[in-house]
Amino acid sequence: MKGKTINDTELLRLIDKHGKTQTEAAQELGVTRQAVSARLKFLRGTSTHAMVAGRISSVIDKKIDTWQQLEKVNRRANELLDQAEDDVQASVSLMREIREQLKLQMELFRTLWDVKAAAEFQDTVLEVIGKIDPETRKKILAELSAKSAIRNAVTFR
Repeated sequence: MKGKTINDTELLRLIDKHGKTQTEAAQELGVTRQAVSARLKFLRGTSTHAMVAGRISSVIDKKIDTWQQLEKVNRRANELLDQAEDDVQASVSLMREIREQLKLQMELFRTLWDVKAAAEFQDTVLEVIGKIDPETRKKILAELSAKSAIRNAVTFR
C-alpha cells in the first residue's frame, strides 16, 4: 500500500513561511514526521545544489577570471609577506588569510567542475533517452522544469 504523497509546495509553505515544526507540518499534511523529515532533506539537498549552481552562474555571468584573481591574491600576498618579513605574528596571520582565500578559490574551481560534469552527464542521458523514446525525454524535461520552479519558490530564513 502506497502512503500519502506530500505536496512539496505546501510543505515548504508550512515550514518556511509559517514557521511550523516538522511535527506540526506532518499533522497538517496527514503524514508522519519521518516522512516530512525525509522529504525536507531531499528538497533542501536539491535546493542547495540549485542555489550553488545559481551562484556559480552569477560568477560566470560577471565574467570573473579566477586565474587573474589568483594571480592578484598571490602578488598581493607576496608583497605583504615581504613587508611583514621581520614580524612573525603578522606573517602567520597573513598566511592564515591567504590559505582561506586559496581554499575559497579551490572550492569555486571544484564546484564549477562538478556543475559542468553534471550538466554534461545530464545532456548525455537525455540525448540517449531521446534516441530511445522521445516522449519519455519530453516528460523528463517537463519534470525537471517543474522541480526547478519549486526550487525557485523556496525561501530560506
